Amino acid sequence: MKLSLRDAPGNLVAALSPISATGGNIKAVIHEHVPDAQGNVVVNVVVEIPPHQIQALKDAFAENGITIMLLGEERLVCQETVILIGHLIHNDLGDTIDRVDKTGFAEITHMTIAMPRIEISSSAQLVVQATGEAELAQAINILREVAQTKGFLMITPLEGAT
Repeated sequence: MKLSLRDAPGNLVAALSPISATGGNIKAVIHEHVPDAQGNVVVNVVVEIPPHQIQALKDAFAENGITIMLLGEERLVCQETVILIGHLIHNDLGDTIDRVDKTGFAEITHMTIAMPRIEISSSAQLVVQATGEAELAQAINILREVAQTKGFLMITPLEGAT
């Protein structure tokens, strides 16, 4: 869910407290401290909550002056991390990402890139998320084909590794 709350001491705790009070389990919180013109900040929260408690959670947020900007089930449920090595920027990394994102069933949801020097290969860690296992495999295959075409080395996790 995506929440908007006033940028003031204690408001993040006030936003998170109703989640556990209504039986929810907080899995992740992303809080970027960049207030908008009205002095509000956006907080993304990944939460597991019994469906019958969602209305109680909405009511608790309303009582605390917290605006729900987005609430819904997680669409992208499978994830794999890959590493690409090569002249990524010079070979349009944006295009590489777009090829996965435009499928509608998978997205590159996080990327970390290292660029030591212009003449040395870059490396990028990409988190690929998809709507299911088959779709994730298809997205990884798309990346594999693009990597081969653009001359990137692609490193994927070992099958069955723990």
